[in-house]
Amino acid sequence: MSSCTDQPPAEVHRWLADATQRLLGHTIGISEIEWHQATALPGWTRAHVATHLARNADYLTNALTAIEAGEPEPSRPGPADERRILEEGADRSGLDLQIDLDTSAGALQRAIDAVSDWTGATIVLHGQSWPLDRLPLARLNELEMHHYDLDPGRDLSLVDPDEAGWLLRWVIDRRRQHELPALRLIGTSVDEESGSGTPRLEVHGSDIELWLWLSGRGRTGQVVGAENVVLPLLS
Repeated sequence: MSSCTDQPPAEVHRWLADATQRLLGHTIGISEIEWHQATALPGWTRAHVATHLARNADYLTNALTAIEAGEPEPSRPGPADERRILEEGADRSGLDLQIDLDTSAGALQRAIDAVSDWTGATIVLHGQSWPLDRLPLARLNELEMHHYDLDPGRDLSLVDPDEAGWLLRWVIDRRRQHELPALRLIGTSVDEESGSGTPRLEVHGSDIELWLWLSGRGRTGQVVGAENVVLPLLS
């Protein structure tokens, strides 16, 4: 069974810092027109993606601050309010979006650096309670996944192979919340079963390509054995 319990904390924190800088470096070059063009996420432009990433950083920052203070996690907005916030945020200029991404990511990094003890506490991520030390890995996945949404032509083979393995493990764990066909995922460093039932379909690919496919982003030509399996998008 896949688990992120043995994740290497120092490396995950370094990967997160590097992924943040890659994203911010890329978004500087997005034009005003490109910010408001559609992505593969239904109903989302690049501006929606940027707003989602910034509000995700805000929530994690506030949650970490509360947990460090021994206070309850802040509540998330309901679906209607969340959509309103997303739409209002997406109706901004590229400069405003870039500043928002930068400042929210910086605040989250400071909150992460301020955590004195990652053990014992839990946090709600994607509607499920997780150990607090999963937060940097969850944010890393959020950044890498949505960086792909912003730039589908990005060369994912450049992602650190060890990082790719942990991204795949995280998405496997996330997918366990959903009903999946019976799969055996055979990657570069991962060999895991997911879903229930028989027979079990074997799906082969590199860790990063399996991660992309399991996130619902496609590239099935690079993943062998999954030609007839369509997965919903993770957001």
